[in-house]
This record gives sequence, C-alpha cells and structure tokens, in this order.
Amino acid sequence: MPNAHDTLIGQVPAHITQSARLHLTTYDGRVAEFNIAAWLHLPGQANTLVSLQVSYRDGKELRSVNLDHAKVGAQDRILLSGVARLPVAHRIEDMQIRLRSALPHVAVKVEELFVQAVEPVLANASGDQAYA
Repeated sequence: MPNAHDTLIGQVPAHITQSARLHLTTYDGRVAEFNIAAWLHLPGQANTLVSLQVSYRDGKELRSVNLDHAKVGAQDRILLSGVARLPVAHRIEDMQIRLRSALPHVAVKVEELFVQAVEPVLANASGDQAYA
C-alpha cells in the first residue's frame, strides 16, 4: 500500500512471546509461530483495504511480518487472522499487532484480539505428568 499508515491494535505480553517453541528452518533459520486473530470494528471504513501486521524487536533489529489483508465489510467490521511465522536471530521482544491502512487516522475498535503460540514450550515435563 503506498503511503500506508499504521495503527496499534495491541501489545503482546512477554509471557506469550516467550512461550513459543523455536523451530529451525532451511531458509529463515529459527522461527517462532503464533496463531493470531483480530476482530475489528472500523467505523466509516466499509470497502477499505486493510492489512494486519506483526512487528517485533529481535535484538537490535526491528522486524515486521504481514499476516493478512482484506476489505472491510459493509457493516464496518473485519476479521483478520493467520499464522505468523517470525524469524528470530536473538529473541522476540516488544511484539505488537498493527493495522495498516492507506487512510490516515483510522478509528479502530478492537472487539477481540487473540494471540497464542502454535507450539508452546513445555515448562516442566514432570510437572505436567502429575496432572495427567
């Protein structure tokens, strides 16, 4: 989107970003995966094209990954979702979910935001067996 504008949807808590198991891939190196879904109300933005992005800090580097894009529905509502595959050289910090639009100053009402590690790291395998 030329001249795109970003709006912060939500800050992801550190315990969620740290809960993802890192996978080693051939092309991206280490990758963390998160299921993300955002139900948004964008008053007056029907038929506007928007994108959902994940931004984060990896050591000293700022990174951003496009997750989903679509047109806002006739009722000014949209669901954007997907699996975010985040390349990681050091560790994920300051993870944010952002809405990108070609229009400046988009009013956003977040109806629901869901972020979860696709495959969480098990904290204590022997402790988990006690509850089985």
